[in-house]
Amino acid sequence: MTIPEQGGAADRRIRVLHVIFLVGETNSQYNEHCLPLVGRRDLSICTYFEPRVEPPEAITVFAGDGTLRGFFRATRSALDASEYDVIHVHAPPTAVLLLLAIAAHPRRRKLLRSLVYTVHDSFHDYKVRDRLLMLPIFALSRRTVFCGEAAEESYPAPWRAIARGRGRVVPNAADLERVRRAIADVSVRDGAFGIVSVGRLEQVKDPMTLLEAFRSADDGASRLEIVGVGRLEARLRREIHASRLEDRVELTGLIPRDEVFVRCANADLFVSPSRGEGLPVSVIEAMASGCPVVLSDIPPHREVAEGADFIPLVPVGDAASFAREIGRFQRMRSEERRVIGSKCRELALARFGLERMHAGYDAVYRELL
Repeated sequence: MTIPEQGGAADRRIRVLHVIFLVGETNSQYNEHCLPLVGRRDLSICTYFEPRVEPPEAITVFAGDGTLRGFFRATRSALDASEYDVIHVHAPPTAVLLLLAIAAHPRRRKLLRSLVYTVHDSFHDYKVRDRLLMLPIFALSRRTVFCGEAAEESYPAPWRAIARGRGRVVPNAADLERVRRAIADVSVRDGAFGIVSVGRLEQVKDPMTLLEAFRSADDGASRLEIVGVGRLEARLRREIHASRLEDRVELTGLIPRDEVFVRCANADLFVSPSRGEGLPVSVIEAMASGCPVVLSDIPPHREVAEGADFIPLVPVGDAASFAREIGRFQRMRSEERRVIGSKCRELALARFGLERMHAGYDAVYRELL
């Protein structure tokens, strides 16, 4: 069941405790679920790791120190500090640890009645351990929220049966206003053809296929920027060196989020070769920056590109097909690419703004009040 776009006036602000791994520059739970709602909800955050950025004073933070003992200490402090309308948890490991902390709390029944869990990825993208951890989470959460229709449909019958009647779909969204502010001073693209990709350097995101496609489509002048970190970084660097592409392929590592938006706005093409997603925020942000996109043909990308014939979908792992699409965009006049980029921006604005997502969660939260 998809939550419709609706807000509803409230007599008071909803009190929400978000349980997340960390407060950081790239953490979507902090950037999409907390930061834009300062002043609209009474927000608290409980983290497993120490914060990497300083949240606004309006957000109360109970910070762990990266250890189990530290996280349980932070969780106890958070649960004792206030009574929350909603306790919203976002990852299988922290959700199970939270359930253990609640089981030992004198207000356990009331705390369980306020529990909301968001599934941020498709079933096959989780480790086997996390898939199994989600069974008790689905059983004990008052609401299980899937980040997209494709994500919900990816779950096998036993998982969906456990969540039946309590499952909801609230599609992911991006902070489009933040993107607009970040790219406000970006001038018209000029110079060498530029490609950008954003994602963890892990097998599921398949950066090796992107590098192979770039190498195949190489015109001797194009540039490729890959934003992210992960276990494939060393292998990618070896391949870049072996291909003598160090001067035109950049592994940026983690960079400030606003800089990511600027890089997308400055690029001629955004490519996601990912083998699995929930509903990809990085793709939506690239589209909002006015950058044309080429996506792997997986259900979450189809969900983003539904009805948009200007977004090519390429078979997963097919470097030759990605190279053909890259070459097609290379040969386009810049004006043509700008037209496609404008269509991508319009699609992002129409379907993937934060207000729509926040309204969906507001409806879920109010079901618990």
